[in-house]
Amino acid sequence: MKPSTVHNQRLLRGQAPSYERLQARLAEDGSELGADPIAVHCGWGRLLIGHTFPDPASLARELLNEQSGERDIALYVAAPQQVLGLEPAQLFLDPSDTLRLWFSDYRQATRVFRGFRIRRAQSDADWQAINQLYLARGMLPIDPQRLTPRHAGGPVYWLAEDDDSGAVIGSVMGLNHQKAFNDPENGSSLWCLAVDPQCSRPGVGEVLVRHLIEHFMSRGLSYLDLSVLHDNRLAKNLYAKLGFRNLSTFAIKRKNGINQPLFLGPGPEAPFNPYARIIVEEAHRRGIEVQVDDAEAGLFTLVHGSRRVRCRESLSDLTSAISMTLCQDKSLTHKVLKSAGLNLPAQQRVGNADDNLAFLDEHERVVVKPLDGEQGQGVAVDLRTIEDVQSAIETARQFDSRVLLESFHEGLDLRVLVIGFEVVAAAIRRPAEVIGDGQHSIGALIEAQSRRRQAATGGESKIPMDAETERTLSAAGFDYDSVLPAGKHLFVRRTANLHTGGVLEDVTGILHPTLADAAVRAARALDIPMVGLDLLVPAADQPEYVFIEANERAGLANHEPQPTAERFVDLLFPHSQAVA
Repeated sequence: MKPSTVHNQRLLRGQAPSYERLQARLAEDGSELGADPIAVHCGWGRLLIGHTFPDPASLARELLNEQSGERDIALYVAAPQQVLGLEPAQLFLDPSDTLRLWFSDYRQATRVFRGFRIRRAQSDADWQAINQLYLARGMLPIDPQRLTPRHAGGPVYWLAEDDDSGAVIGSVMGLNHQKAFNDPENGSSLWCLAVDPQCSRPGVGEVLVRHLIEHFMSRGLSYLDLSVLHDNRLAKNLYAKLGFRNLSTFAIKRKNGINQPLFLGPGPEAPFNPYARIIVEEAHRRGIEVQVDDAEAGLFTLVHGSRRVRCRESLSDLTSAISMTLCQDKSLTHKVLKSAGLNLPAQQRVGNADDNLAFLDEHERVVVKPLDGEQGQGVAVDLRTIEDVQSAIETARQFDSRVLLESFHEGLDLRVLVIGFEVVAAAIRRPAEVIGDGQHSIGALIEAQSRRRQAATGGESKIPMDAETERTLSAAGFDYDSVLPAGKHLFVRRTANLHTGGVLEDVTGILHPTLADAAVRAARALDIPMVGLDLLVPAADQPEYVFIEANERAGLANHEPQPTAERFVDLLFPHSQAVA
């Protein structure tokens, strides 16, 4: 093969590599024409050398052969619009610039960098150290067993090792194009430059790049290419200092979870709460437009093609005003579910003192709740004296002048989420509790627990220090000033609502079929496409239950790892679902 002359190099500067040019150069040099397209495995995925593929269709097909958990990159694609036109739903144009340094332009460093050395990656310990570095940088780890061997044109990995600690503080990968695909232009490329974010040694990245340049120069090669995100100013400044210039070529990748930020772009920056954010992010991931209406109120509009759906968190246009009313008015909820043959507690509207006393005498233990309320506000449970009942009624009237009495039932608080009339998630909700340390008062423990819950939920959950908490503590023989013995667990609320400090335990996998069937029947009776149903049960895997209420705006973010947001967006935009 004839070496490329400096004259030829300068004629070729700025020209995008293409299959036709590659074949012409090979023929000109008398080299054997390439029979097969080239794909080099780099441990995290394959580099597809675009101008070794004879047509756009063959390159598109090979990109679709990408393995799960890997990332393939097709570089040197001269006509990307033709490849994308074949698979627009699966492929995208990488928003990166390709830069090239002709070695005739390279100048050696004028300063000396000390404190580390550069060597090749060789052992299992080296690969583990490089992978730890990559994971710290949000990059894909390497599977060294999948690497194309160097003698077959595979990559070489170099690492920077700290002189004092021996720790790996940087790494870079290089590919010799002459070995990889018999490149008549005698090129090479750089990939996966990474420096430990905690590294205190200056110049590690620059030295790794220079080492790769000088390594390939010593092999008689002519240039080094690299790909860098178009907005990575710091990296671009380094490469410009070293003499790199833009090359008019393109890279194509497959749409997958790894590449998601590249083909979706930044999502809405509005300060949504976690219950709206989880839906907005899922919609954005699918390419559904998100219009922010009122972030503070959790209001947004999703647009996909000609379809528009307005939402307030998980409440959408698909929920009718009638269905919403049936959920909000707990007396109507009770009537509808009772008519559907479901199990419910006894219930009546608060009347005069004699009526309330008669209900208490009949059921002995009662619950007081506002007729239209949410987030557990104004709810008091397991009341056993008329004085407690009347006091709880006055508290509930602060949230709604209409107040209900219900018979109290023992059991665990179960939330079942039904979307599209299918059970998507189920969780046992447990009331807020504190654990004694033998030193701090219960009041101080509650405040500390509230701070942690607020931090974990973006301010959505805390334990109120109100009359209901005081009553719960008093029933257990404590008050806010009591010091709880070390290791003792104490429930400080009777209700398990998450907004009042409750916690969730996912039980979707063990939910009894009778409970799942009852939840779906309830959703159909209310004719509501998305609903959170609250039941009292002895256990999630047993069939006994009593319905408590329905929530038309259930928090989807509370049910990880169940795919609640995915199923909700499926409901809103069925055609946005990924094809299996």
